[in-house]
Amino acid sequence: MGLTLYSYWRATAPYRVRIALGLKGLAYDYIPVSLPKGEQRAADYLQQNPQGLTPMLVDGDTAMTQSLSLMEWLDETHPQPSLLPADPAGRQVVRAMAGIIACDIHPLNNLRIQQQLAAFGVSEADRQTWVARWMHEGFEALEPMVARHGDGFAFGSTPGLADCCLVPQVYSAERYGVDLSPYPAIRAAAAAAQTLPAFVAAHPDRQPDAPASA
Repeated sequence: MGLTLYSYWRATAPYRVRIALGLKGLAYDYIPVSLPKGEQRAADYLQQNPQGLTPMLVDGDTAMTQSLSLMEWLDETHPQPSLLPADPAGRQVVRAMAGIIACDIHPLNNLRIQQQLAAFGVSEADRQTWVARWMHEGFEALEPMVARHGDGFAFGSTPGLADCCLVPQVYSAERYGVDLSPYPAIRAAAAAAQTLPAFVAAHPDRQPDAPASA
């Protein structure tokens, strides 16, 4: 049995895993899970993924969750091309970059947080301010790291785990109208990565559940 990815077209966490799968050259079946419709809370989905989030990657009878963990699993089970540098110091830097995005920026801006803020009566304008604040804070930490360690990509001269996280977060920032002009290193690394086939194929607009007008 092959790999099956449960994904929502516009969500950044499964976007990361789609890129990683593409960089590894791995084929997979795609099963859409509509987050706005609440399909992630369906009983059969929760049975495999009790947290009720995307992505979920299924390999045979094994269901796996959490994008960072999934990308590390892919690197361990399909070592080439590697998503992480060979040296421990470089691996730590890349994991720190990924953590800034996946642990510090993204959780404060995802759909369930937006829905909860709306339920608290927070206006759309204030929610936009909320989104921009946390993205800027994360990008301000990430920019000097990319400027120092990047050499065409977010870390070094080949795409890897940091780029798998960076490109979706830049996509999200652009979708929310966040000004990226203060971050030239981030913009350059994302632009370089977005020309590669794995990143092109993983783009939200190219997913089977993307609206025709996307």
